[in-house]
Amino acid sequence: MPRILFAEDNDNLREVVTDFLSDNGFEVVSVPDGDDAWEKFLDERFDLVLLDVMMPGMSGFDLLRKIRSREDIPVILATAKVQEKDQLLGYSLGADEYVTKPFSLPVLVAKCKAVLERAGGRAMTGKTFSDGGFSVDFVTHRVALNGKEIKLASLDFDLLSYFISNRGRVLSRVQILDRIWGFDYDGNDRVVDTHIKRLRKALGEYGSHIETVVKEGYRFV
Repeated sequence: MPRILFAEDNDNLREVVTDFLSDNGFEVVSVPDGDDAWEKFLDERFDLVLLDVMMPGMSGFDLLRKIRSREDIPVILATAKVQEKDQLLGYSLGADEYVTKPFSLPVLVAKCKAVLERAGGRAMTGKTFSDGGFSVDFVTHRVALNGKEIKLASLDFDLLSYFISNRGRVLSRVQILDRIWGFDYDGNDRVVDTHIKRLRKALGEYGSHIETVVKEGYRFV
């Protein structure tokens, strides 16, 4: 049964949504604010996080940023805001989906299932990844192409692993910075471009699998 961490400061809405999700095959842990949600996230395992954007204490955006610095768990943002800039901010921070209040409970369930299905499709299976003559061992950190080992610096291996675990998904520079360099990194985001250029070169002919998506970021295909 998929476990959902649900953060919402409105008591009535939190109860209604928790009951409906529970009746539709989810185990729900609900909390009233972002600070409690962060503590739960650190202490327990979840398959999906559903966050209200406007909460007392830590906002949904701030919590999403912290979550993305540690894990690529699916996240859905629930918000009363409808401005495009707010949605773009959420997506730039790594949100998988948005629901706008007031939302339909059946639609919310459908979005939860769709996001979980997409996440399962992009997740790494087992401890290795292989694609034709290209292979990665996530335990030994060994990367090889056509039987020849490719030596990668530790950070570049982490970057490659992040791409593989999110294959098919566009990752912004902000997401990559938060995950690989940490959310408190305050340097130039162009460091991402430099390391991706270096990673592509190290991977040789396989480097073309890391695509540039203009004005959005990068995608591993």
